Amino acid sequence: MTQARKANGKTATKPAAKPAGRETDAYLRRLGERVRMLRNQRGMTRKALARHAKVSERYLAQLEAGLGNGSIVLLRRISRAIGLPVTQLVHEGSEPALDLVLLTQFLERLSPPTLNEARDLLLRHFSEPSDNARRHRIALIGLRGGGKSTLGKLAAERLGLPFIELDREIEKRSGATLSEIFDMFGQETFRRAEREALDDVLRRHKGFVVATSGSIVTEPGTLELLLASCFTVWVKAAPEEHMKRVMAQGDMRPMANSARAMEDLVSILRSREPLYAKADVALSTSGRSPEQNVAELLRLIEVPDTRMARQRSGSPTLDKERVSAERTDFEPSWPGLSRPSTPSSFQDVDARDKRGHDGERDKER
Repeated sequence: MTQARKANGKTATKPAAKPAGRETDAYLRRLGERVRMLRNQRGMTRKALARHAKVSERYLAQLEAGLGNGSIVLLRRISRAIGLPVTQLVHEGSEPALDLVLLTQFLERLSPPTLNEARDLLLRHFSEPSDNARRHRIALIGLRGGGKSTLGKLAAERLGLPFIELDREIEKRSGATLSEIFDMFGQETFRRAEREALDDVLRRHKGFVVATSGSIVTEPGTLELLLASCFTVWVKAAPEEHMKRVMAQGDMRPMANSARAMEDLVSILRSREPLYAKADVALSTSGRSPEQNVAELLRLIEVPDTRMARQRSGSPTLDKERVSAERTDFEPSWPGLSRPSTPSSFQDVDARDKRGHDGERDKER
């Protein structure tokens, strides 16, 4: 506290200003931590991010260490002087609608549980597909090696729906392999192509089972579309299972540095776990056969095993009356299953498919 003398001779006490340097240092540390966390979510090495961002690796290392340069601090000062958050000041595109700005301000005041409830209310009121329609659009998310492709093919066969691998759709639409897309255009172009491929799948199919890349959850807009349009399933496995399955697919790179590879898995899972946890349900494939896993998946989405129905009636169609049953408070009881709101910490981890690059690409299938 400091003393200030009034005109009448008396002194008044006023609070001392915060040390500007200390506040700036804390801001730069938070910024660095956020950059590092987002980089880990995308499975990118610092070298790869520096190359794609066209900045030096040294600059990126300093930024992540909380030693960003003065331009960042100056931009923050300008935004504060205007009375806007930095995010709105650097917003790309046209000026956001006033209602969106006001709604954002309102939502920021809500507690996390209340915010989650508000999102559910908005989805129920404004989302185009009904919950029953979403259950005919099944999206499998999770790390590479979890068993998404195996589970997806079996589930699609049982349900009489097409099975789609989103990565293959990207390649067909672009006329290039994923490696070529990354080599020539980088991750930003791939993310845009991934969103366009998902839009196209949703437009062409009323029902499907789709296996997505493990990193699709790192793009907020694409994740929101996926959650709103599809019944999402987090396909999980134990770390050893991930490694084993990746190598069974012919990728022996994890063996080159197995200790570092496992560290990478844990790091990626730690950063992505809250994103995967937004799925409607979670299913662990560890220690169980593909048939057991698909039976449990059908139980979770409350769709009967139509293979048995076809054997009884000869009809390939779904039993629509049974499909329409909905139990939003369902508690799975099989071992290995958990509600997505409380995921286990490090039991299931990601494997990065570097595809001969510097680790920046995470193309799990």
